[in-house]
Amino acid sequence: MASVTSARRRSVSAVVHLILGIIALVFLAPLLWLVTAAFDVDAPLAAQLPTAFTLDNFDQVLSWELSGRPLWNGLLMSGGAALVSVVAAVLCAYPLSRYQLRFRRPFLYVVLFASGLPMTAVMVPVYSMFVQLELIDSMFGTTLFLAATSLPIAIWMTKNFMDGVPVSLEEAAWVDGASGMQALRSIVLPLITPGMGVVGIFTFITAWGNFFVPFILLLDPTKQPASVGVFTFFGQGGLIAYGQLAAYSILYTAPVIVLYLIVSRTLGGAFNLAGAIKH
Repeated sequence: MASVTSARRRSVSAVVHLILGIIALVFLAPLLWLVTAAFDVDAPLAAQLPTAFTLDNFDQVLSWELSGRPLWNGLLMSGGAALVSVVAAVLCAYPLSRYQLRFRRPFLYVVLFASGLPMTAVMVPVYSMFVQLELIDSMFGTTLFLAATSLPIAIWMTKNFMDGVPVSLEEAAWVDGASGMQALRSIVLPLITPGMGVVGIFTFITAWGNFFVPFILLLDPTKQPASVGVFTFFGQGGLIAYGQLAAYSILYTAPVIVLYLIVSRTLGGAFNLAGAIKH
């Protein structure tokens, strides 16, 4: 009986691994094309080994006008959106986590509803508002709106992290004469630092990959981020420079990968500390 059960488990495990392998191949196929096309002098639409290995595609896209400025603009706007979103989420999530507010549940429902609104449904009134406030073609205004689009889910995530911090730690600080903001700064924030890192990464990646918002709100090509700069490689008549597009896409992906590696190494131990504090 035990051998039959073990055989069934192995069969189920083999099927599960096979399905996961197929899913992984589906996601890796575009990445395979990205790598092969970036080093192919005559890159086709299909993934294949380069007919002639070359770095010319990178030479053609590595310029300040074509890739440097858009990447810098994207870093400024995405980093600014992440910073604004994290600060606003902390200040909003703290009373929702710690106080029995009268309208807390309806407010949370409104936040949850706002996180599911499609971007296309709000861009017309947002564009009208930006015109009235003279924020069209403003990187600052676009950064604030990018932060606002991620704020609902950032509030939910930050509140969940704060709920894991025992209130007794803050009560001890209050007994010692600390105010609510002092307790937040000295007790809660150090313990949810990993969570704030997660919220910041989420906001950064969301803003970094956002094409629609900067494309609508920024008119000057010199202010547009790298997500909009992809348009440069789509010529008239459907002609596409596949090799240059692949090289540009690798450069465009690199900052997100580097950020993830840095934060995962930096905050890896902090997650363990936060878990130990709960005990």
